[in-house]
Amino acid sequence: MRSVFLVLLFVFALATPSYGDYDSGLDAYNRGDYTTALKEWRPLAEQGEAKAQNRLGLMYDNGDGVPRDYKEAVKWYRKAAEQGNARAQNNLGTMYDIGDGVPQDYKEAVKWFRKAAEQGYASAQGNLGFMYWNGDGVPWDYKEALKWFRKAADQGDASAQYNLGFMYWNGDGVTVDFKEAVKWYHKAAEQGDAIAQNNLGEMYEKGDGVPRDHKEAAKWYRKAAGQGNENAKTNLTRLEASM
Repeated sequence: MRSVFLVLLFVFALATPSYGDYDSGLDAYNRGDYTTALKEWRPLAEQGEAKAQNRLGLMYDNGDGVPRDYKEAVKWYRKAAEQGNARAQNNLGTMYDIGDGVPQDYKEAVKWFRKAAEQGYASAQGNLGFMYWNGDGVPWDYKEALKWFRKAADQGDASAQYNLGFMYWNGDGVTVDFKEAVKWYHKAAEQGDAIAQNNLGEMYEKGDGVPRDHKEAAKWYRKAAGQGNENAKTNLTRLEASM
């Protein structure tokens, strides 16, 4: 009787599906233990958990613990995106925008960016704004670009903050407003955006929207140059020679 009971337990164990733990996978991924992350996330992804599907897609997208495989990344992003996962929708949109694992298709990219953007996902809002700014997959529309950049910028997205600053600096869809440009460049620069740091340096050097201040200009040029920005290196060398 005991032997029959043990056999039944063994059969039950084989029949029981393997469940992973999302948070354990995330902890492992963050410390660079991709093998454990994959072990935790794959069962969840195969059982239909959207968060895990998106993460599995990201691992294939980046080649983290698996050979880089854009088609496999697209497969998992799509499974999560179709369940309404905003991160996956944004990631899938990016694949269509770039043409990784799928033919480049701006209209399809816009479709997925919009789904995520309408859920309030800042990166997707910024990406959608960029599509309108360039007229990729949608009619060229600075006002619509401004709208989506602002939504993302208000959530702290550095790229959107830079883009919004540039639109005010350049007068794209708005009246040129150097003070507003400085405001948004400052926010992006403080988050480490090198192009915003360089442009903010130019604003201080020229006195556009702020009092002219070469020391402040040099400070921002130096930060951008330290990240390898070539324009900032040139600007810093020129400015220091004149100080």
